[in-house]
Amino acid sequence: MHSLKDCFCLKKTRHLHEGYDTLASETCFNVNEVEALYILYKKLSSSIIDDGRIHKEEFLHALFSCRNKRNLFADKLFELFDLKSNGFIEFGEFVRTLSIFHPKAPEADKITFAFKLYDLKNTGYIERDELKDMVLAILQESELTLSDDVIEAIVHKTFQEADLKGDGRIDPDEWKELVTRYPSLIKIMTLSYLEEITVLFPCFVMTSNVHDSVLVSEK
Repeated sequence: MHSLKDCFCLKKTRHLHEGYDTLASETCFNVNEVEALYILYKKLSSSIIDDGRIHKEEFLHALFSCRNKRNLFADKLFELFDLKSNGFIEFGEFVRTLSIFHPKAPEADKITFAFKLYDLKNTGYIERDELKDMVLAILQESELTLSDDVIEAIVHKTFQEADLKGDGRIDPDEWKELVTRYPSLIKIMTLSYLEEITVLFPCFVMTSNVHDSVLVSEK
């Protein structure tokens, strides 16, 4: 739990980041939730290097409680959060990317993000080796072990279902069609607890610009 000092410092630090109103208007979060996310962001961005930015080591530490752990899945996820590709995650990037995982985010955004997650080479296509590498990375993070034959079968089956053009790669339209038939593929793209962010970080209320009547109407 953060101290009262942390809560009151929100107003003093607003000028360092994009306006909360702007971020709220561009995401699934309201102003109060954006303020709550700033408390979380502040904690993460000072966990190793206290410079107001989330570096990869801090990102890995937040996800896996280990700054030195290397994982293809984590590296790609960091890349997608780091929208400016400058080696760290700014507050605006943090909020905008998290918004994609919100239950109320458009499904199209979730599908696109999931596609980019598998498109390791950033070519605009998911190739067979990329899919296999990501499956291995996810299994590693889940601490699951499957035989090479089973993994090859998963990759083969996926391409059999998705590669409608038979060109050995999955394009965005083919991916969208695959997700339409198997919506569980993007289940990971929805984090239900993001609807409860103001409950998880309640001290933002002390510095909120939104009146209580508005808060009540939005619940």
